[in-house]
Order: sequence, then structure tokens, then C-alpha cells
Amino acid sequence: MKKIFFDEDVPRKLVRFLPQYDIQTVVTMQWGGIKNGALLQLIEQHRFDVFLTGDKNMPNQQQLVGRPFAVLIMSAINWPLVKPHLAKIVAAIDVAMPGSFHTIECGTFTRKR
Repeated sequence: MKKIFFDEDVPRKLVRFLPQYDIQTVVTMQWGGIKNGALLQLIEQHRFDVFLTGDKNMPNQQQLVGRPFAVLIMSAINWPLVKPHLAKIVAAIDVAMPGSFHTIECGTFTRKR
């Protein structure tokens, strides 16, 4: 069973649609407020297989390649946009390999004017 860590921006509703994984969140691990560099170290120390986040800037701010876990970046974190892409999220988790990072295309959130 893959061990998945959800960043604080990932919709928590997603957890109940992924019962096949061992999922922890920022809240369940009590890691709120921890910055990305330290957070990546904790994810590594706790031997997570996949880090799921909506932080599209992370590849520019952190070294992601070569880590002992995969990083999956969701293109959107708004639940109504994410929900139709559950199968795509599961597929990305299933094929995620340590040391890689990929973006999961879940649409783009735009504010209505």
C-alpha cells in the first residue's frame, strides 16, 4: 500500500475517494506552518511514497528530482474541478516512482467576475 502525504492545499474530500492508500495530511501529522524545504525533509524521514500538492511553484523553489518519493502537483485544488479527475489522480499515484515529479492536469481555476 502506497503511503501518500497531502499538502495543506489538497482538498481533504479527496481522502475518502482513495481508500486504497495510506494517506496522511498536514493536519494529521501536525505539520501546519512548516515551510517546503523542511516539509520535504519530513516527508523523506517518514518514508512517504508520494507527496501530493497544489503548489505549482515548488519545482522552481525546491530540488524535487532524486528524492526518495514522488512529487505530484495538481494543476487545480478547487474540489469541483478536481472531482472529475479522480481516475487521473489514482493513475498518477499508481505509476509514481521515487525521485520523479509530475503535474496532474485537473483543469484551471478562474474567478468569476
